Amino acid sequence: MTQVETPAIALRPTRPPGRSERTSRRRPSGFGLGVGFVTIYLSLIVLIPLGAVIARSNSQGLSGLWHQITQPDALASLRLTIGVSALVSVVNAFMGTLIAWTLVRDRFPGQRVIDALIDLPFALPTIVAGLVLLALYGPTSAIHLRLAYTRPAVVIALLFVTLPFVVRSVQPVLMELDREMEEAAKSLGASSFTTFRRVVLPNLVPAILAGTALSFARAISEFGSTVLISGNIPNKTEVAAVHIYSQIQSDNVTGAAALSTLLLLIALVVLAAFALIQRWATRRG
Repeated sequence: MTQVETPAIALRPTRPPGRSERTSRRRPSGFGLGVGFVTIYLSLIVLIPLGAVIARSNSQGLSGLWHQITQPDALASLRLTIGVSALVSVVNAFMGTLIAWTLVRDRFPGQRVIDALIDLPFALPTIVAGLVLLALYGPTSAIHLRLAYTRPAVVIALLFVTLPFVVRSVQPVLMELDREMEEAAKSLGASSFTTFRRVVLPNLVPAILAGTALSFARAISEFGSTVLISGNIPNKTEVAAVHIYSQIQSDNVTGAAALSTLLLLIALVVLAAFALIQRWATRRG
């Protein structure tokens, strides 16, 4: 009986798939189509309009742009806007964290109503907010507190429209925070303040920074809530957004575009800086 020999099959060592092959295997179908739609949408909504504003601001060259943003009225509105926005951001960082803490850790009557009111500045048109603030703090103030047409009125208006950012950034972090770490710290003899400073606060810092950055970016661009209550007095209470509007009304579109470009640049720099600090705080924590 003859034995049939089966031919030996040469086995080649398998090469592990390259990075591109692994990426292509994990990439879902329609990935390129989705990215294309997102890119087109963002280009139409964000990139092209911003590019048009930047191009218009540079229509007279860099010297013309510099001339427009260094006008006394423009500089005064810019200084007021940045200063008030920085103050509002600091207040929001503290008060927003305190409000979030109260909503998460305490229980009191009307808590759900207050929690819902936090989002009111998002839902309420800002011009309506300005009208409400004018009725509350204007010449015919029902509470006899006449702050309209002053810088404190601008601060109050910006505090109103930027209220939710820090609260809504910190609140979910507090809800997910492990309470056992706090209990362990207290069981070792740490005081409530030390526990908050050494255990809770490091976990909240990235969220506080994110909310603060959004508050600042929103504040420097706010128009509706300030246009009525500020009085729009040049060199005194006129914020940058209102100054831009007045330049458009005066048919100085190039000057309006120049100041708009500068505000855009400031917002991008601040957001990038806060993002770097937030990343550093996250890694350190």
